[in-house]
Amino acid sequence: MQPRIPWQSPRDRAAPHGTGDVPGLGAEAAAALAAARRRAVRDGDRQVDTAHLLHSLLEHDPQVRAAFDGGPQLARLLGYLVQRSIGYGLRWQGGVEDSGAVPAVTAVAPPGRTSLAADPADSDGAPAVTVVEGLSPLASAALEQARAEAARRTGGPARGVDLLAAMVAHPQARAVEVLTRAGVDVHALRTRRDDGPQDREACLEGGGPSC
Repeated sequence: MQPRIPWQSPRDRAAPHGTGDVPGLGAEAAAALAAARRRAVRDGDRQVDTAHLLHSLLEHDPQVRAAFDGGPQLARLLGYLVQRSIGYGLRWQGGVEDSGAVPAVTAVAPPGRTSLAADPADSDGAPAVTVVEGLSPLASAALEQARAEAARRTGGPARGVDLLAAMVAHPQARAVEVLTRAGVDVHALRTRRDDGPQDREACLEGGGPSC
């Protein structure tokens, strides 16, 4: 017999996924993060992962939608994403999305900090990434990478396209698995990220001669 799970209110269920704002995010990226947290709560997932973020970015950010090849591809991708809670996503519920490449420090970045990266290195001297409350280690790393790239490029907050580029840079990301299964050319998205700043920005915003 399966043990009974005590009923929890929406507020109780939301707590493990985090509720605080993450500094350094633009309006669309922040809205997508908030929506991803709500989706994780609704679906009963233990953490917000990159697939949650991808789904919410597609819903909230026109620039992210423009990075894909038109309506049919978007429809196929969104159709695959909505099957998560009743299909392929069930096997993810017992695991943690983590590339294993970067040591993770399970902590919450203080509100006054401008970086999510942990200050100290780990015992081997490798930099660690602070896990944002309620996010998987890989999703936290993608957020930090997006914020760092935006700060380096413009000095401004990270946009949704910055977060998309950071997520597809990690082959182990669940977002990459979803994109691949939906028939999206992930290599092309990565190539756009590795182009020069102007070409990359034009491509991720849906235009540019080299896209």
